[in-house]
Amino acid sequence: MITFPNAKINLGLYVTGKRDDGFHNIESIFYPVPFRDAFEVIESDHFSFECEGMQVTNNPEDNLCVKAYRLLQTIFDLPPVNMFLLKNIPAGAGLGGGSSDAAFALKALNDLFKLNLSVGILTNYASILGSDCPFFITNYPSYVFGRGELMEAVDIDLTGIYLVIVCPGIHIPTVDAYQNIKSFSTLRIPMPHQVLRDKYSGNQGHNAS
Repeated sequence: MITFPNAKINLGLYVTGKRDDGFHNIESIFYPVPFRDAFEVIESDHFSFECEGMQVTNNPEDNLCVKAYRLLQTIFDLPPVNMFLLKNIPAGAGLGGGSSDAAFALKALNDLFKLNLSVGILTNYASILGSDCPFFITNYPSYVFGRGELMEAVDIDLTGIYLVIVCPGIHIPTVDAYQNIKSFSTLRIPMPHQVLRDKYSGNQGHNAS
């Protein structure tokens, strides 16, 4: 089974405070964009994981695709699989590539082994793997809050608008980025779905996911 995990962009980002659990509260709008990795998983008699393209970790067990498999394996006693990831989305760029890989791995495993997991259950499992992971289960423009795992779908369509994504080759781990925040925003995104719908009301059609 082959699938193509996509990246996302943030339409605004407010970091509003640090939580007691060490995470940060945010408010943002996540929007899916057609910049993709490629992920394949097949049933096998032994487990393997191979990654080509941009390397993100030397230890396969640290990869979020593998973590997604281990999570479902523990719960459903899954058989071994061979996993292959072609990594195109840069890590440490705020594009959610690893989170997308994890979410798409969950969905692929759900389909491959006919687990019949609902979107809600997949979303709950995704939240265990990472704050951004739940977004990629539905993969629809969303207003996100909490640590990023809470979402409300928003009716925003950027079809016909050109997006230029530039990666300067700088890797910034998410943990480091948040730890270096010195002050927090007191602003809130006012009715984000209405603000952006008004701004892009002339654009109709499907979102660029």
